[in-house]
Amino acid sequence: MTRSSSWTFIIIILCVIVFIIQNVTDLWIYFAFFPAESLSFPWMFITSIFLHADLSHLFFNMIALFFFGTSLERLIGRNAFVALFLLSGLVGNLGYMITTTNPHIPAIGASGAIYGVMGTLAVLEPFTMVYIYGILPLPMIAAAILWGLLDFTGLFAPSGIAHGAHLGGMFVGVFLGIYYRLRVRTRNLQIRYTYQY
Repeated sequence: MTRSSSWTFIIIILCVIVFIIQNVTDLWIYFAFFPAESLSFPWMFITSIFLHADLSHLFFNMIALFFFGTSLERLIGRNAFVALFLLSGLVGNLGYMITTTNPHIPAIGASGAIYGVMGTLAVLEPFTMVYIYGILPLPMIAAAILWGLLDFTGLFAPSGIAHGAHLGGMFVGVFLGIYYRLRVRTRNLQIRYTYQY
């Protein structure tokens, strides 16, 4: 485990441990995100990020987190990465709360947080190639737009997928990506100005 990617691996390990506990006890019910109960139990906004519905849900989320998370953590640093991950997951739950038709159905999973990671990468590394479903190569920016459009249209087709959580997380990721990009540009201008004068 390298210093630059340690939070990504810590989160993956934590999600696996939580998934095991989740499948041998009924405690998960107290940590899932229930919109109807979330203001009374605010820890749900964060704890639900580390829960997953089944092995497939966990596997695909952790694969995405591994590839996108390690890349982003190298770019922005460990502390900024974990803050972005948690904030994206929290706002993702807000997105689910706003868009769900039944506030008594819980949302679980790291998808909103991972969409935040992808949104930031799409701004910082827009032309990095990624493979959709492992076969279709697209620039990161095109992939993010595609995923965003699919989730937006998904809002109007009821399913078991928390499209509002995905969109909420991606919104945070894109916003913070723009912030980091502008900060780097400002720093470069300051360096150039210092050397010229």
